[in-house]
Amino acid sequence: MRRRDFITLTGGVVVAWPFDVRAQKSAMPVIGFLGSASSAQWSPFVAAFRKGLNEAGYIEGQNVTIEFRWAEGQYDRLPAMAAELAQRRVNVIVAAGGTAAALAARKASATIPIVFSGGDDPVAQGLVASLGRPGGNVTGVTLFGSELMAKRVELLHEFLPTAGTIAVLVSANAPADAVYVKEARRAARATRQQVEVFRVRQPQDIDAAVASVAQAKRGALIVVPDPVFQLQRERLVALTARHAVATLFGFREFVVAGGLMSYGPSIADAYRGVGIYTGRILNGAKPAELPVLQPTKLELVINLKTAKALGLTIPQSLLLRADEVIR
Repeated sequence: MRRRDFITLTGGVVVAWPFDVRAQKSAMPVIGFLGSASSAQWSPFVAAFRKGLNEAGYIEGQNVTIEFRWAEGQYDRLPAMAAELAQRRVNVIVAAGGTAAALAARKASATIPIVFSGGDDPVAQGLVASLGRPGGNVTGVTLFGSELMAKRVELLHEFLPTAGTIAVLVSANAPADAVYVKEARRAARATRQQVEVFRVRQPQDIDAAVASVAQAKRGALIVVPDPVFQLQRERLVALTARHAVATLFGFREFVVAGGLMSYGPSIADAYRGVGIYTGRILNGAKPAELPVLQPTKLELVINLKTAKALGLTIPQSLLLRADEVIR
């Protein structure tokens, strides 16, 4: 069993409080869970969140209530949902599935504690003052989304050195899509490849993008980590298989579903960390003093069965470095 632990800059993660201390509270605390994606796609990560919450001493329905709001990939719905949770005066807002949810929650309240999980740099996005000392009402887990673009370009080049172009699929509505593109272009200069950007505004854009990469013949594709693409996971996997496009995803869930390969941290472990932090805040910890959590290990996952179906050969150097090979 693989387990990816998260580090804090202060040492211990869980503070165990006696049950009788919590029992003194007059009302059951309420967590507002603000999700960018859908409950169906996020169910494994919600389970991981509940696991972390349990480790911190909280069990839904017994001593805590969770109210869910799902934007279904429509980011323009997030501000109203966040405002609704703030008006409900929930004890903590969990901003799940990217920076857009975290920014909406932060705009809705400067006092309610917010715990986020996102792929973008939270300092650059203005969510926290620093990773070690967030300094406000926001803390959480960063998944190093844009920071990993250089490594993803490098992995694709090692896998398919003849690809003259690296296509990058980004969400047009994501706050940091420009950062992903910038990092991809910077890395591609080192491998002497071109970068072609496809911005997705609606699901049909994915079809056109994958078809265009396939027509180029000498291209490969990177799908950046974004909740919108999690919602379209099956569609993306099916399209890249149909058009025989070598594709690298951000998370292993795509490869388990039939995608070629992925490189990135574990989302489930991230949400376990979010659950632990949420429990600590309910126990009295201040977000300003809880360092932003960072993954300690990244996963390279390869689907050998998919590679064979596409007529592609995975270099032995990649297979030896893979954390998981699906055969």
